[in-house]
Amino acid sequence: MGALGDEEFRAEVRAFIAAELPSDMASRTLLGYHPHKPDVEFWTAKLDKRGWAALNWPVEYGGTGWSITKRHIFDEECYLAGCPAVNPQAFHLVGPIIYAIGNEAQKNFFLPKIRSGEHFWAQGFSEPNAGSDLAALQTRAVREDDEYIVNGQKIWTSEAQYCDWVFCLVRTSTEGRKQAGISFLLVDLKAPGITIRPIIGIEGGHVLNEVFFEDVRVPVANRIGEENEGWTYAKQLLGAERTFSAVVPRCKGLAVRTRAIASRDGSKGRGKLIDDPHFARRLAQLEIELMAHEATLARVVAEEEAGVNQHSPTPSILKVKGTELLQKLGALAIEALGDSAIPDYPEADYLLDPPNDAPGAPAAYGVVSDFLYHRSATIYGGANEVQRNIIAAQLLRA
Repeated sequence: MGALGDEEFRAEVRAFIAAELPSDMASRTLLGYHPHKPDVEFWTAKLDKRGWAALNWPVEYGGTGWSITKRHIFDEECYLAGCPAVNPQAFHLVGPIIYAIGNEAQKNFFLPKIRSGEHFWAQGFSEPNAGSDLAALQTRAVREDDEYIVNGQKIWTSEAQYCDWVFCLVRTSTEGRKQAGISFLLVDLKAPGITIRPIIGIEGGHVLNEVFFEDVRVPVANRIGEENEGWTYAKQLLGAERTFSAVVPRCKGLAVRTRAIASRDGSKGRGKLIDDPHFARRLAQLEIELMAHEATLARVVAEEEAGVNQHSPTPSILKVKGTELLQKLGALAIEALGDSAIPDYPEADYLLDPPNDAPGAPAAYGVVSDFLYHRSATIYGGANEVQRNIIAAQLLRA
């Protein structure tokens, strides 16, 4: 039997989701709040059993071997249906570094546990004085025999409060250029000497954290690649992070949700906002930009798979455009909600069991929280101002 066509494949994905995704889980995800860990664990295990967890990985490491088009179809169908997203730091960031750079022992231990959802991962890169200038990091790792002794602090560490491992950039040498003395370590978050403190976001949610390391012992066996070569590996990962930050499925879902909100009858006898030509034109313009953005992402992924344009600035372009589209669509969704966007819809109260006497409209649940949280989207993953410098430098060099 030949390979499925794209529309047959879409039907297969929809059938799988309909059979395996609980309706209450889909409803929680579609609210737009931060992922509920038990839901993510459940869905990751389902995908792994089907062989669909690691979409972008090579087949020999458990990947699907799908075409770019099929991966886009799968992402789109999952997002629009309300499937919980897999742990992105694990699948999109550290997993590819482990299978590309790691040794056989590391691949055999970590990759199956990522695919199954047994291990959740956090990213330990940014520090209080090393965010956009990541090479300025100061967390030190001093080698003693077969261990590193790690001391320092990481910040803005997403979801560390429920992660099992963190992949860290640490300084192992102060000789030469600041990029030259950095190593890449895999650290067990249960290790003695690690303290995690929450950073509560403007939306009231707990996603971000500070992570402190005090004489934390990390086996040398948990170092990826060679000592002092971590910056080289990090650049590969940051390119993937910026491509992931294109957030195409999220933008598409938000565009659909915004159009649905604007298509409701207005309060106090007002008509549908979508019938306002000015609003409809603004939404249509963003939808057109999103289509172009999605096409750019497909081209970037195709070039990456073909091994061409390795020094292209397009990952940075995708990061800038995707995060700005996300913010613009979020602002338009807030505008469409009108007065319903004014009340607070706390995640802790609304994610699992929205109250019957809640203020505002059910359509607003999660939209306000998502909009506030993603004010940071143009900062995380490398501030957009820095990305524009990278784009300019690479284009001028070309």
